[in-house]
Amino acid sequence: MTSGAEQALRRMEAADRGFTGRRLRLWLICAALLAFYAVSWRLAGIDLHKLAVGLPKLGRWLATAWPPDLHELPLFALRTAETVAMAAIGTTLAVLLALPMAILASRTITPWPALYHPARWFLNALRGIDSFVFALLFVAAVGLGPFAGVLGIALHTWGSAAKQFADYLESAHLGPFEAVRATGAGRLTAILYALMPDVAPIMLSTALFWWEFNVRASTVLGVVGAGGIGQELKNSMDLLDFPRLVTIIAVILVVVTALDQFSGWLRRRLA
Repeated sequence: MTSGAEQALRRMEAADRGFTGRRLRLWLICAALLAFYAVSWRLAGIDLHKLAVGLPKLGRWLATAWPPDLHELPLFALRTAETVAMAAIGTTLAVLLALPMAILASRTITPWPALYHPARWFLNALRGIDSFVFALLFVAAVGLGPFAGVLGIALHTWGSAAKQFADYLESAHLGPFEAVRATGAGRLTAILYALMPDVAPIMLSTALFWWEFNVRASTVLGVVGAGGIGQELKNSMDLLDFPRLVTIIAVILVVVTALDQFSGWLRRRLA
């Protein structure tokens, strides 16, 4: 005679050895993943032979980059300051636009529920187009220079920041908001005095993150003529002037690291 526990154990072992529906689903998922990555590998044009041939070439270029060219350091500092300014103005403009849009795109507090989905679709469209593409369009519209970069950063960050702000508002506790509304206060008053104090720290932290991110992202906007240090970076690459290129990269790394530390310090103060 065998106990019920032993019988159950035998059934489990038999099921493990058998061809169950669960095991079939697992094999199908694994096969689908393998097929996906096989197709992705081919579409991405992965060629390890080209990498093996190209790495020594890259090493020779890096060897010619020493010592760095410091003669134009004041110009690089000016272009880097231009990049930081582009990111600061673009991010600030985006955050100011994101706050009212976040209220419209928040299901729980939007004053016009019919606009909830259109607001979300609009933000998705802004988020789906990179600031690089926006900057390219604005270079054609307003001409070369950092102004096009500011507009490109602002539009993309507007969609991204507003979506995050809306998510914060939707997940916030609505008890204080409903209590203020019960006193007869208007919706805007309740949002400003009952809801915003709870989400303001994380919104400010998010705004700092986007400023820091946009400083890094805007370093490449000069490739399309949108000003900043990216323009000098592209010129150095076009001329294969590697000592100058290494100097520019070093300046970018120093500034980005300093801003990262400053942003992290501010976020800790806000927490």
